[in-house]
Amino acid sequence: MIRTKEELAKMRRAGRVVAEMHEATRAAIRPGVTTAELDKVAREVLERRGARSNFLGYGHPPFPAVICASPNDMIVHGIPGDYVLEEGDIISVDCGAIIEGYHGDAAYTAPVGEVSAAARRLLEVTEASLWAGIEVMREGKRLSDIGHAVQTVAEAAGYSVVREYVGHAIGTAMHEDPQVPNYGPPGRGPKLRAGHVFAVEPMVNIGGQGTRVLEDHWGVVTADGSLSAHFEHSIAVTPDGPEVLTLP
Repeated sequence: MIRTKEELAKMRRAGRVVAEMHEATRAAIRPGVTTAELDKVAREVLERRGARSNFLGYGHPPFPAVICASPNDMIVHGIPGDYVLEEGDIISVDCGAIIEGYHGDAAYTAPVGEVSAAARRLLEVTEASLWAGIEVMREGKRLSDIGHAVQTVAEAAGYSVVREYVGHAIGTAMHEDPQVPNYGPPGRGPKLRAGHVFAVEPMVNIGGQGTRVLEDHWGVVTADGSLSAHFEHSIAVTPDGPEVLTLP
């Protein structure tokens, strides 16, 4: 789907709300805070900006919150609740917003207080892999070039890339086709064109790439219990290169 200038303007507005949700939840992350309290902070941003959540009520069973809060070995889709953040944890926050029917979606992983050198390096590499994927989002490149760039950075650091969960196109729905894997050979798939918008979201594990879904049918953890990080932005392809819609 090629988005018009008018559509992209609405997606920028949605993206700015998501960026504000990120800023507000980041500021609230500290030892002693529960993941439910982070969800409350994000809800307040949505209410203040007159935006709707694209997470709340999504799927089967319906997701019960406006953020996914995924600590430590949880890769994605953690349901906020009474989990209390502890010094040394890492926590992934994934959230989205809808403005006039158009979606924004982004995620980050943050340290809780002082974390180990291994955890901090995982965060740095995962975020770098996201930006490597964003950098190749230019007219004429192929869709698989994005995932190849992500995989190259992550695996060069000795980490593994999750296969079962991937990025996606985004627009009038949060998840649109085509999917955007975080791995694979370059030079395959459709050519990128101005007006394409994709959510690119590397999920990178210190250990193996295996995953396991929890009994709540939402939370996904690493099969080997190793730490995992998740970074995501919604990005438009433009004649001048990639435009990240979910930055402040």
